[in-house]
Amino acid sequence: MKPRFIGYRAFQAAFNIGARAFPWRKAALVEGAGSIARIPELLAAEGVRRPLIVAGPVLTRTGLAGKITGILESAGVAYSFFGETEPDPSVETVNKIAEIYRREDCGGFIAIGGGSSMDAAKGAAALIARSNKTVSQLGGLLKVRRDIPPFIAVPTTAGTGSETTIAAVITDTNTHHKYAIMDLKLIPKYAILDPDLTTGLPPHITAITGMDALTHAVEAYLCWTYNTKESTAFALDAVRRIFGNLEKAYRDGSDRDARLEMMRASYQAGFAFTRAGVGNVHALAHTLGGLYHTAHGLANAVILPIVLDDYGEKVFPKLARLAASAGVARGVSDEEDAKLFTSAIRGLNDRMGIPRGFDFIKEEDIPQMINWALKEANPLYPVPVIYDRERCGKVIESVRL
Repeated sequence: MKPRFIGYRAFQAAFNIGARAFPWRKAALVEGAGSIARIPELLAAEGVRRPLIVAGPVLTRTGLAGKITGILESAGVAYSFFGETEPDPSVETVNKIAEIYRREDCGGFIAIGGGSSMDAAKGAAALIARSNKTVSQLGGLLKVRRDIPPFIAVPTTAGTGSETTIAAVITDTNTHHKYAIMDLKLIPKYAILDPDLTTGLPPHITAITGMDALTHAVEAYLCWTYNTKESTAFALDAVRRIFGNLEKAYRDGSDRDARLEMMRASYQAGFAFTRAGVGNVHALAHTLGGLYHTAHGLANAVILPIVLDDYGEKVFPKLARLAASAGVARGVSDEEDAKLFTSAIRGLNDRMGIPRGFDFIKEEDIPQMINWALKEANPLYPVPVIYDRERCGKVIESVRL
């Protein structure tokens, strides 16, 4: 093993010891059809008189955000509203949200949507907690360290798991670099899993967000040191739920049971990777989001089986156990079951119209992609296989069509 790789493993071992003492928690779950009706009750319990709702323009146009505002108005709750969150939220957007929060004297956040709305709201909440810091200064691990305002997360997709994670992924529009603010203080107070908010989700979005959740669960399970019994169990159960329900939700958007099961899987996978970490798939996917604005779930879906193939025998035993959870194992050997699992992922992608690679990756961008991916993954991510520049470059070439 290369000396710097030994250093990475030493860092991860030390971090694992320290992390056991962290105040880990999960967002309190409020779930079931119509559960958004409980939002006024939750605000009252937290003493919030004027929440700031953070959403994106699509949710505003389709009326999903209006369901939340209607409930608040009926309950006589005043609120402020920001509905312009873009995909891959920028530093500028985070600053705007924080400015509105301060100017209108808000007392908490309601983030509704996918990962972008939640990440933007979390970033703003971090700025409220640390008013003397900039977004870039809060980037990295454990830079917030102060309580954020009460935060209610209302996902309208089943994939990011942002309703229970420590991370807010922000994009610097000047450099096109995506980076994360990661702190336990960013875990929302409540996560509302209401399947009625996802029944109208287009099939393609259902597919890529579901594969995002699968990637979270798989990478968390493969992490070599940070896992706990709970995160391992959550990852395995998330894989079971996803293989049992993703295609149902993809083919029949009105299947409320499948939708709720996918939301539960997303929550479980979100907790699992929050505790155990992610890996090289995410590190590479973030470079595609930063450079080409590739949807994160789509990038994960394409890269996941390629990276699993690249890991090879190093992950055969764990992939075999994931294959059993997915219901595709035959029990002959770890190698066969591992390959069956990777093949099953490709099958899911194929049946849902997800490509096997991308034709837009520019050769001249590959050195920058390698730099960003290696910087993100090492030394923090406890990946089963540490990449050097050569191996990372070969994987990227495998992603190119």
